[in-house]
Amino acid sequence: MKNILVIGSTGQIGSELTMKLRREVPESTVVAGYIPGFEPKGELLTSGPAEVADVCNRQQLADIVEKYGIDTIYNLAALLSATAEKYPLKAWDIQMNGLLNILEIAREKHCAVFTPSSIGSFGPSTPHDNTPQDTIQRPTSMYGVTKVATELLSDYYNTKYGVDTRSVRFPGLISYTTLPGGGTTDYAVEVFYAAVKGEEFVCPIAPGTYMDMMYMPDALQAAVDIMNADPKCFKHRNSFNIAAMSFEPEEIFAAIRKYIPGLKVRYEVDPVRQKIADSWPNKMDDTCAREEWGWCEKYGLDEMVRDMIANLRIKLGIAE
Repeated sequence: MKNILVIGSTGQIGSELTMKLRREVPESTVVAGYIPGFEPKGELLTSGPAEVADVCNRQQLADIVEKYGIDTIYNLAALLSATAEKYPLKAWDIQMNGLLNILEIAREKHCAVFTPSSIGSFGPSTPHDNTPQDTIQRPTSMYGVTKVATELLSDYYNTKYGVDTRSVRFPGLISYTTLPGGGTTDYAVEVFYAAVKGEEFVCPIAPGTYMDMMYMPDALQAAVDIMNADPKCFKHRNSFNIAAMSFEPEEIFAAIRKYIPGLKVRYEVDPVRQKIADSWPNKMDDTCAREEWGWCEKYGLDEMVRDMIANLRIKLGIAE
């Protein structure tokens, strides 16, 4: 990776990934792509170039690739699961038509492309425990439908045109840096804000609902490592299961109470999010990612909880 375009650079993943790439690949140009209304701010704006990069505008993307000599594109533009259910046509336009624009540019300009998939690519007929790398998918949400189609279209461009497409299936991501934006697993971030502020947390997901989760530093490292991996080692490409921890709401609440005993929780289950969560795996089998390109997480539940609380207290200016 020499010159990199991060599309969706002001989102939950993009804001942190852009800065990680700028820190760790200082000899590269890392362009922060954004859409109007979601402009980069602070260090994200001042530490490198930024350009309006709407995935639905192919010419705009092509101009950026040409201007900066881009060789790697991180395509993070998406509506998350719950939001995509509210706006399914918009989700399709961004996630499928946008991807097609990127893949065509990559074919013409010889760019590598990372487009994340998700646990949302699985469905209720998928084995829920130790979900295999290769298994039935059949999701029931628009978000999931677009993720399966993303995997297939990316593989198509790799096999037919030789485009270097790569991907991981992200679990729910937990971060103190950027607030989540409409995902089914967002409760696992929101509860930390309530806990640190001393507020009651209203949980939209029912107790006993297991889902794969991952701390953001591990997710960012996976996104970098897979793009740096030797493709000769790949038996798969789009997309690898990666996993770090799986828990249900009561387990993360108990982990937080080790540090904030006064956390109060009540349940108001959101039927839309619950239906989506029930269709997803309890835990994915990520053996292929570990064997083919060395994936390995650093954070388990307790390490993540401790780090989240410490950093949120700093961010919010709340003393222990």
